Amino acid sequence: MKICIIGLPQTGKKTLFKLLTKHSPSEQEMASGRPIKSIAEVKDPRFDKLVSIYKPKKEARARIEIELFPKLEENSFTKGDFIKDLSEADAICHAVRVFQDESVYHISGSVDPKRDIDMLNSELILHDLVFIEKRLERIQKESKSGADSNTLKEKEVLLKLKEQLDKEMPLRLVELKAEERKCISGYPFLTQKKMVVALNISEDGLKKTDVLNSIKNSYKDKDIDIMQVSAKVEAEIAQLENEGERKDFLSALGIEEPAIDMLTRLCIKALNLISYFTVGPDEVKQWPIKFGASAPEAAGAIHKDIQRGFIRAELIKYNDLIQLGSEEKVKEAGKFYLKGKDYIVDDGDVMTFRFSV
Repeated sequence: MKICIIGLPQTGKKTLFKLLTKHSPSEQEMASGRPIKSIAEVKDPRFDKLVSIYKPKKEARARIEIELFPKLEENSFTKGDFIKDLSEADAICHAVRVFQDESVYHISGSVDPKRDIDMLNSELILHDLVFIEKRLERIQKESKSGADSNTLKEKEVLLKLKEQLDKEMPLRLVELKAEERKCISGYPFLTQKKMVVALNISEDGLKKTDVLNSIKNSYKDKDIDIMQVSAKVEAEIAQLENEGERKDFLSALGIEEPAIDMLTRLCIKALNLISYFTVGPDEVKQWPIKFGASAPEAAGAIHKDIQRGFIRAELIKYNDLIQLGSEEKVKEAGKFYLKGKDYIVDDGDVMTFRFSV
């Protein structure tokens, strides 16, 4: 599962990528014109709480793959490689410039975050619309020689999706049945992907929410997660080696936690993932799994043998563990559960699996 970061030139997307992944792209990577891949750790306060309880020898946060895309240009959406790479991503993070700085040019001549968001959304919608129209033309030609039931069903689904796009609305808002999704499963629809918008603000804008609230209101019906982050300030925080210094810096700015940490959680949400935890004195580990995963499927994230030989899951709810303070007290309170194959994992569950292979 991977999320891609895209944006116009000079929006701070490279800095965000570096902050998320701790990978600083080389000149050769930037000059390649290809997506740059790396891994980001998900910064989850629940993980830190569990580490403070168990004080394990090892810690392992959830990790997600992130790709930094080449800068958006006028012809980006006509390039085959760009579209192919974008279609292979599972979600999109759009870095949008809000900060004002006369020394940093804007490709459109002025800073206007809503215009830039609209531009990208329009390009994504246009791509999907053109694809559907071409596919419908082909189906029309095939139908003259007698289309089968599967082709007719596909046509019905495509017309349903086209109606949505004609309203300039993304396909991720369309509810499809399993058989409808199967009809279009191999198609590169870009507006089906979840989207996160990261508004790159200046330090002066840290305590202001007027732009953020305005953008959220403009796209409240588009299923877009929107947050603001000052890449410049976050980079300064990241350079501080001492944890105490970082906390003092944040406190002076009136910030509870780095925005980049919140962005990692929005990314994992955009990928339709949740997390469960395995805990103990040896290791506390966070496991990302698909939303709606069953207990055996969650076990498979550790090892396929555990999924195949699944017997039961021993479960503690995260909030119960934090409130009561230990596994012993959770058991005394009657809040230690045994779950079978039909159990659907909740975000934050603390689990141990019993299996036999």
